[in-house]
Amino acid sequence: MTGTGAALNAERRRIEIARSAEETVDVLVIGGGVTGAGVALDAAARGLRVTLVESEDLAFGTSRFSSKLVHGGLRYLATGDVATARESAIERHHLMTTIAPHLIHPLAQVLPFSPGVSIRQRTAGAVGMAIGDLLRVHARTRRSVLPGPHPVSSRTVLGLAPAVTPQGLRGGMLSYDGQLVDDARLVVSVARTAAALGARILTRVRALSLHADGAAVADAITGERWDIRARGVVNATGVWAGSLDRTITVRPSRGTHIVLDAADLGDPRAALTIPLEGSISRYIFALPQQLGRVIVGITDEDAPGPIPRVAAPTEDEIGFLLANLNRVLAAPIRREQVRGAFAGLRPLVDSGAASTADVSRRHLVATSEAGFVTVLGGKLTTYRRMAEDAVDHIVTGRGISAPASTTTTLPLVRDGDVVGRSRRADGSTFVADGIPVTRAAVEFAVREELALTAEDVLDRRTRIGLVPADRERATPIVEEIVAETLDGLR
Repeated sequence: MTGTGAALNAERRRIEIARSAEETVDVLVIGGGVTGAGVALDAAARGLRVTLVESEDLAFGTSRFSSKLVHGGLRYLATGDVATARESAIERHHLMTTIAPHLIHPLAQVLPFSPGVSIRQRTAGAVGMAIGDLLRVHARTRRSVLPGPHPVSSRTVLGLAPAVTPQGLRGGMLSYDGQLVDDARLVVSVARTAAALGARILTRVRALSLHADGAAVADAITGERWDIRARGVVNATGVWAGSLDRTITVRPSRGTHIVLDAADLGDPRAALTIPLEGSISRYIFALPQQLGRVIVGITDEDAPGPIPRVAAPTEDEIGFLLANLNRVLAAPIRREQVRGAFAGLRPLVDSGAASTADVSRRHLVATSEAGFVTVLGGKLTTYRRMAEDAVDHIVTGRGISAPASTTTTLPLVRDGDVVGRSRRADGSTFVADGIPVTRAAVEFAVREELALTAEDVLDRRTRIGLVPADRERATPIVEEIVAETLDGLR
C-alpha cells in the first residue's frame, strides 16, 4: 500500500484535531504503541470511523524497547506454553509473508556449544528449535522464508559469530527467526496504513478520562481541551492501562538491553543465543542491528511502583547482561565498551506468579466497569491478533455493525524505509560523520511519519538516540532540519 493518504504530519494533525471535536466516530483508541496502532488499523480496515490519541509520540513506550524480533516463541515452548508459541508462529507467518516482509528479514541465530553451555542446555535448545520448526510447518511458513534448524561445526559458529571463544567449542545449533528493521518503524508503518484507510492519528493528545461513549482529551502542545465522542473506546495504553481502568492489575516487567559496537564482537553475521546459567528456558541474545550496532538482552525484572515516563536500566542489569555474554566470548566485553543501554516495561497481566519470568504472555481483552474495552499483555509479535480480538470485542459488545478482520492479508505501507536506503547514500548527506542517516530521512519523518520534534526523529524514526554520544553529535543538524521542514508544511 502506498499513496499520499498515508502521509502523517503536523498540518494533517491540526486539521484532524479540529474535526475530531465535530463528529462521533465508531472507535476511539487510546494509546499509540503497536497494539493501539494495530487496533486503529483493524477497525479502519473494516470500514469503521476511527480516531487514535496518544499522549506522547507513536511508539513512545514499550514498543520501541523490544528485542526487535518477530519470533516463534522458543522460550514459551521451554516453559510449556504451547498455545502462546503457536500463536506467535502464526502471527510471524502473516508478518513475514504478507503484512510486512519489507520490514522483517530472517535472522540466523547460533547456540554455541561452549564449555559454559551444559549438555542439558544444549539438548534443550536443540529440542526446542526442532519443536519450533514444527510450529513453523504448522503456520505454513516456507523454508525459503525461514530455514530449518540444524547442527553446525565450530568453524561455522566462528564464521557467524567471530567473538565466540574457540577454546572447548564443540560446534553449535543454527536456527532462524524473524528480525525487524526496527520496532518503532513497525508502529509508524501500522499507523500510516491506518491513516491511509481514513483513521485519525493524533499524537500529543492526552486522554484525561474515559467512558463508554468517548473521552475528555487535551492537546499537550496548545493546552486546548475537548471531548471526543465514540460508539466504543479501546484502552491500549500498555503499562499505563491500570491508571485508566482500575479493575485491571498490571505487573510491569523491566526488560533491559545494552548497545555495543558490532566491531567489538567481530561484526557478527548471526545472533548469539546464550542460555542463562542453570536454566533451560531463559536466554540472552546478542542481536546485530542497523547502524553498526549489536544489542544484548534481555532481562526480566519486576518493576513495582509508579510507572516512569521512560524506564531506566540499572547497573546491576547491565552487569548481568555482560556477565552472561562474556561466558562464551574469547575477549570479554568491558563496561566501558557499552555504548548505550535502554529499558522497556512489559505490560503483563498480574497472575500472582512469583516472578515476572513466569507470567504468561497471553493477552487479555476485557470490558471495564465504565464500559470501555481494555487490551493488555501479549507481545510485539502478536499485536495484530490482539488488535483483532479487541475490535471483535468492542463491535460485539457495543452493537457496531462491521465485517470480520482482514488484517492477515493487508500489507503495510512500503514507502517508509528511508533509513535503510540511507546506507547507500553519499556520505556527505549524513546528519553526522559515521551515522548513516540522511537529511532526506529526517525530512521524510516530518512530512510523512508525524515526527514533530528532533526527539521524535532521534529516538523513534531513527535509532540514533540509542547511543548517547551519537545523539549529542546529531542533535544540532536534526533540530535544524526538523524546524525547516515544519516551516515548509505551514
